[in-house]
Amino acid sequence: SKIHLAVDANGMPVRILVTAGTTADCTQAIALIDGFTAECLLADRGYDTNSLIDSAKFSGMQIVIPPKRNRKEQREYDEYLYRLRHLVENAFLHLKRWRGIATRYAKNTASFVAAVQIRCIVLWANLLA
Repeated sequence: SKIHLAVDANGMPVRILVTAGTTADCTQAIALIDGFTAECLLADRGYDTNSLIDSAKFSGMQIVIPPKRNRKEQREYDEYLYRLRHLVENAFLHLKRWRGIATRYAKNTASFVAAVQIRCIVLWANLLA
C-alpha cells in the first residue's frame, strides 16, 4: 500500500489516498487537489504533468513544481516557495512514527487506511489541544 497525501499551509493532512504500492504519485494528484481552493500547489518534480498543471491553473492555483528535465519548454517556478514543500515530507514523517504505518503492518487495505486516518486525527487533536 502507498499513501498519497495533501497537506494545508501548516503541514497538516487534509486528504489521504491509499493505493497499491506500484501506483505512480502523479496519477493520484488531481484526485488529491479536487475541490480544494489554494493559492499555490507545491509538489516535487514527479508531479510535473500537463493534466495536473492544467487542473491546478483552472482552480486558480500558482504552480510551484520544478519542471522535469525532459520538458521541451522549461517552466519557471518560485524556488523560495518550493522550500516550503518540506511540510509535506514532515507530515509523512509524523504518520510514519507509528510503526504500523511505517511497516505497513495491516494485512488488508481497510485496516491500513484506518490506521492512517487515526494517526491524522491524532495529529489534528494535538494541534487543537
